[in-house]
Amino acid sequence: MAANPGFPLVLDVRGWPVLVIGGDEEASEKSQRLLESGARVTVLSPTLNEPLRLLAASGKIIHRGRLFRETDLEHAILVLNTIRGDRDFAQMLSAKAREKRVLLWSVDYPEASSVTMPAVVAAGHVRVAISTSGVAPALSGFMKEDLEQILDAEFIEFVEWLGHLREQAKANEPDSEKRRALLRDALDGFRFLGKVRYPKVWSERRAETVTNKQSDMEK
Repeated sequence: MAANPGFPLVLDVRGWPVLVIGGDEEASEKSQRLLESGARVTVLSPTLNEPLRLLAASGKIIHRGRLFRETDLEHAILVLNTIRGDRDFAQMLSAKAREKRVLLWSVDYPEASSVTMPAVVAAGHVRVAISTSGVAPALSGFMKEDLEQILDAEFIEFVEWLGHLREQAKANEPDSEKRRALLRDALDGFRFLGKVRYPKVWSERRAETVTNKQSDMEK
């Protein structure tokens, strides 16, 4: 199955203008994440859901109550298109974004996007991004839910402690090798362990495939 894994990176959007097209739950969730990252968010949509209306009323986002215009791309470094079911619009937007050299993500249309949006697990200072290269986006959501249970309050507290330990080491130990050894010792014994439990339909399918292969080999 052909898929583009892309080049993973984290984009610093602090203080930069980002355009969100759409006014539903998807647009609301993405706008909130952008605000938490420090972006200057403009939402483009004739209508807004209640969370977006509150953000607009409080001045946290700029709302343009109309449809997309090509000039909307002139000042944005990133565009998030949250409109579903309109492939023609996504493809048109992709062509315009390439002309303007603007990064673009379109929900449900990875082929019309220049960036992908991984599922993100946030646990204190830790961020875990999950991507299936657009092949199985629903799987990312399931993995995100499970990881949120594993990376619990104790894990967040542990990362905070590591951060304080690192700051103390930087202040009190001038030797860089000794600092690294101290931090490595603090992590001695830490392991991130897990086991995948597959759905019944897959287990049955795989067992059938193995059986068929064995039969073919015996012929």
